[in-house]
Amino acid sequence: MSERPIDPEVQRQADDVRKRLAVAIPKPVVELDHENAWQLLVATILAAQATDKKINELTPALFARYPGPRELAVADLAEVERLVKQSGFFREKAKRIVGAAQVITERFGGEVPKTMDRLLTVPGVARKTANVVLGVAFRRPAGVVVDTHVTRLAGRLELSTETSPEKIEEDLMALWPKRAWIDTSHRLILHGRYVCKAKQPRCGRCPLHELCGAAEGAKETRGWKTRAAWEQRLVESKGAVDVL
Repeated sequence: MSERPIDPEVQRQADDVRKRLAVAIPKPVVELDHENAWQLLVATILAAQATDKKINELTPALFARYPGPRELAVADLAEVERLVKQSGFFREKAKRIVGAAQVITERFGGEVPKTMDRLLTVPGVARKTANVVLGVAFRRPAGVVVDTHVTRLAGRLELSTETSPEKIEEDLMALWPKRAWIDTSHRLILHGRYVCKAKQPRCGRCPLHELCGAAEGAKETRGWKTRAAWEQRLVESKGAVDVL
């Protein structure tokens, strides 16, 4: 974790962001469909540079054919490639999930490891994937998930001036209590997915408008809690709701 002194203004900003997002997204969920830690691990590896929606379309057939790591460990690579082809970069992803299955089967008795150090020895697993699995499947706060959404929001909200995921994660871990790492990082992901988009962010309806130096245009309603209620409906409907 970063040992640099924290600017009190940045700390206040981080506290306000965390509190407002907790109102806007009280129950953050990972939108990758899964039934256990293994399925979440595979889905997260496949989701790199792909949408959760696309991954949710292809994983049912994959998991039906290969229910667990033991089955996938001895799978025909060409068949796995066919099943994950729509995920993009499918040859590399197929190699990674088969490799992950082999390591988990051979080294960990077919069980997904529950520590960061062990998970990082699995092919296709870096800190982002490990944090998703540890936090969601096991509720173990080992760090903060830093994906493209969190990277974008950390910059826009002036929570970090870093550009590498590792350094951004260090900054966010220092700003939030450990008990908040899991839910806050997933709230940031959902906020970036549905409100603070890379292109055409919904600044006027954003409950963080007053806190964001990058906000454009006027607020569409004065009270941030009203905007937070709108975001809650939006996220729960996966973007289907678009009215205040």
